[in-house]
Amino acid sequence: MSSYRNDSDFVRDCFEIIKKKTQGKTVSRRRFLSALAILGVVPVGLELRPVHAATNEIVVVNWGGDALKTYGEAWVDPFNKVSKVPAVLEGAGPSSGRIKAMVESGAVVWDVCDRNVAASIDLGRQDLLEKVDWSIVDKDKVRERDRSDWGVGNYLYSFVLTWDTEALPEQPKNWADFWNVKDFPGMRTLRNDIEGMLEAALMADGVSPEDVYPIDVERAFEKIKEIKEHTIFWTNGAQSQELFRDRAVTMGNLWSTRSLMLRAESEGKIQFDYNQGILFAGAWIVPKGNPAGKLAWEFVAFTQDPETQVELFKLSGNGPVNPDAAKLIPEAMQADDPGSPENLAKQIAIDAMWYADHYRDVLNEYTDLITS
Repeated sequence: MSSYRNDSDFVRDCFEIIKKKTQGKTVSRRRFLSALAILGVVPVGLELRPVHAATNEIVVVNWGGDALKTYGEAWVDPFNKVSKVPAVLEGAGPSSGRIKAMVESGAVVWDVCDRNVAASIDLGRQDLLEKVDWSIVDKDKVRERDRSDWGVGNYLYSFVLTWDTEALPEQPKNWADFWNVKDFPGMRTLRNDIEGMLEAALMADGVSPEDVYPIDVERAFEKIKEIKEHTIFWTNGAQSQELFRDRAVTMGNLWSTRSLMLRAESEGKIQFDYNQGILFAGAWIVPKGNPAGKLAWEFVAFTQDPETQVELFKLSGNGPVNPDAAKLIPEAMQADDPGSPENLAKQIAIDAMWYADHYRDVLNEYTDLITS
């Protein structure tokens, strides 16, 4: 993400692109800047005339794809039925770099962003986020580990052991089995990111779940080296699914949402288990100086309703973060909820503070490891 002060030609070119996409219609400053953010640009000190005043709305940003539809059905559409100020959903992908550039340039166009608790701590420490307004948001509707001073948990997901039952007649039971290429042959897949991968490596190496944090990075790296030649590193959720569809791998460390989809589309030929899963909490964050101000927290508070969280779970597999939602999940679906009492007992919850302290540096080292 870049801030452009003097490159007026580039900004004008971006404007021309947006003009074509909007068929020459006049757009608000907020919409124009939001479109530039999607292109990877945050102009500094750019004056736009003529434009309308910022629209009266709450811009909610997630990572696009199917999440646009599911968030819309579970949260945005119901919110707009009861709110005087509508929420609009965008799938631009609220990366830390984009949020940082927006805030530092004074060109903030997003109100509520979908990240995780660790990112909320990291960005909050940099004074890039508004602190949670707990007079609007209910602290009792989210576990302490699923919130921070700057972030409010919105759903749960896990990294889980996933396998092809036709390729592996014997069921792998834990990460040690995942690393056992002799008894469980075939290619594996791990993510090209450290989240959920280092923890799995340590448990495969005999570290008990309660001792995983603080992560022994070098030990985890050495363990990953053991199966590097047997591993394809996935870059996004769609690719992780495709590797199983193409039968390029027999096992993988996948997001539970993707594993659920694979199990359904394969009619049970692809299976997964929450045993030794690594549990994460997504989190709402609000960039500092967001246009909608405290109205952003009104939207966040609305999404704390357990019924809306259960609806999101039904649509996408993202588990409810509100503990009161568990009893509302249909009995037939409870085994798939990453946050059910039974599944919580099988997993480790990530240490968000460890990630906030170490993520960027360790990710760089991990990237060097898996690409060398």
